[in-house]
Amino acid sequence: MFKKILIANRGEIALRIIRTCKEMGIKTIAVYSTADKDSLHVRFADEAVCIGPPASKDSYLNIPNIIAAAEITNADAIHPGYGFLSERSKFSQICAEHEIKFIGPTPEMIDAMGDKASAKATALKAGVPCVPGSEGLLKDVEDVIRTAKKIGYPVLMKATAGGGGKGMRIINEEKEIEHAWESARKEALSSFGNDGMYLEKLIEEPRHIEIQIAGDQYGKSCHLSERDCSIQRRHQKLLEETPSPFMTPELRNAMGEASIKLCNEIKYEGVGTIEFLVDKHRNFYFMEMNTRIQVEHPITEEVIDYDLIREQIQIASGVPISGKNHFPQMHAIECRINAEDQYNDFRPCPGKVTTLHKPGGHGVRVDTHIYAGYTIPPYYDSMIAKLITVARTRDEAITKMTRALGEFVIEGVKTTIPFHQKLMENEDFRKGNYTTKFLETHKLL
Repeated sequence: MFKKILIANRGEIALRIIRTCKEMGIKTIAVYSTADKDSLHVRFADEAVCIGPPASKDSYLNIPNIIAAAEITNADAIHPGYGFLSERSKFSQICAEHEIKFIGPTPEMIDAMGDKASAKATALKAGVPCVPGSEGLLKDVEDVIRTAKKIGYPVLMKATAGGGGKGMRIINEEKEIEHAWESARKEALSSFGNDGMYLEKLIEEPRHIEIQIAGDQYGKSCHLSERDCSIQRRHQKLLEETPSPFMTPELRNAMGEASIKLCNEIKYEGVGTIEFLVDKHRNFYFMEMNTRIQVEHPITEEVIDYDLIREQIQIASGVPISGKNHFPQMHAIECRINAEDQYNDFRPCPGKVTTLHKPGGHGVRVDTHIYAGYTIPPYYDSMIAKLITVARTRDEAITKMTRALGEFVIEGVKTTIPFHQKLMENEDFRKGNYTTKFLETHKLL
């Protein structure tokens, strides 16, 4: 087992990893930018190293500085968390070259699944259902026109290196293609340094349902059931729950088996998530794979009593998994609490937290790095907390979440707590009647 792990991340996920490491008797090293010098992950780690100024490119994305921090502190492993360098094959490769274990998949596995076009090819090879679309990357406008005619409108143009909805365009008819092609490529190049595009059939009334998986170094893999991530705004998840209210035992088994097929195809090592679109007829289609821990991993942990961070660390150190699939025994919901002004188009709202009161009680979990007096910096993602409730039934989990949101007091900055309170009151949500278009058709505020 590792003796010392450097956490190449910040905020609540860094703190989450530190807690599991402490329980495992592993020393931790926090890295931080000058903007994060007062963050709790810096305070609770055994050691801390400043790796640069506030901008991510100069700190949390600065590979030489992070490797240097690992070497001067004698770290034998690096946990990347989510975001930042967690899905950079180059970072995984550099860790290996410096004889530091990257807690995650190999560079080859990241490359196979990190690029959406190659991931789709891998999924098709494994026999996993995929959304009808282009074969490889699109060459030009004429190629888009031909492909769209073949698969039928509406279609969705997507950036191969994309995420968060960037470089994505819905095309309903041929006359929209040229503008979509130019604007999407420009946005993708600016955001990801890669303007490669591909085309998919637009799935109408879709659910976004993902399967949590784990695979060890010995070719064994398993799934840990699903999470429904369909409540989204501009392709950014706002709420997740498990089990999905749309799920049936037959669909869960089929999606779980498809996910294991994909893991076996690339001999996947680590924990990861296979993301699917599910149409109103419960046909499911592979969308992408995230080769890292997910923001929403706590709800899976709560319904199957399973520490996914511990599992990541054990897999990386060579401990075999049981290979047993896991199914939810409870119902859990996670609300992402963002420092945003929901009445002003969800504009980020950094600033000083003057008052903080976290909810508690049976079945309530709060993952956060903020405290009263903490100043939320403007340089990073606006998520400041995750509120999780778990109960025997979905109705009980919603009731518990409603109560917990009412207890959650954050003053000094605007947050999305009122949005989630309105969501809990919504009749369609309470009935489990929602798709990824929910916020486009329901005006909650």
